[in-house]
Amino acid sequence: MERKIHIGTSGWSYKHWRELYYPPKLAASKWLPYYAADFSASEINASFYKLPTQETAMKWASQVPADFIFCPKMSRFLTHMKKLRDPEEPVERFFSIFHVIKDRLGPVLIQLHPLLKFNYDTAEHFYTLLKKEYRDYEFVVEVRQDSWLSEESLTLMTKYDIGLVISQSGGDFPYCEMITAKNIYVRFHGPKALYASPYSDTMLRDFARKFRSWVKEGHIVWAFFNNDIHGYAPVDAKRLQKLVNK
Repeated sequence: MERKIHIGTSGWSYKHWRELYYPPKLAASKWLPYYAADFSASEINASFYKLPTQETAMKWASQVPADFIFCPKMSRFLTHMKKLRDPEEPVERFFSIFHVIKDRLGPVLIQLHPLLKFNYDTAEHFYTLLKKEYRDYEFVVEVRQDSWLSEESLTLMTKYDIGLVISQSGGDFPYCEMITAKNIYVRFHGPKALYASPYSDTMLRDFARKFRSWVKEGHIVWAFFNNDIHGYAPVDAKRLQKLVNK
């Protein structure tokens, strides 16, 4: 049966997780298989900063179970430098790498620049490219500027089946639970100190209830913890997983 709720963290390769999550003597080359024993999915955060090689992507896929899913983050060259303008070449370059593990991919995460405001023509051109040339992939957008939460923007996302990321940060990032696609994608950045605070039982229970409700409505839920400082991310992800499975 297809898994409807995927929970994990925003990457797995964090040196400071040694002893906090990974056993102290476990080699870094064994971290991904260790992580995959606990979780069904992970974001690939590193691809935002530098695209891996095809060989690296295939190596990752070979180290995890066949049903494990990767959600790679789009290169910041497109989102932060080009600011979504002329997206053809950056998107093609991204998928020239990740097409080799196409069957292991969940939604591709597109994290926007904090100063990038919604522009209808730019957004529609980008979404049209994704749906025309990359229709076999799925996409979610994490906005960092309030103009992307306008009715015009959300309607456009819905039209092109682009998921709006629910970005939980305790107020640092725009927050909206509007559902714009079949995939509902939630990122947990820390409820107080950004990237460095744990989640309460109450908040995790509330999200577990929402996840089960969304699944009943026919959605697939993706939830990733990005509060990696102090090793809170894998701990909170496990806690949420237990609550969802109750």
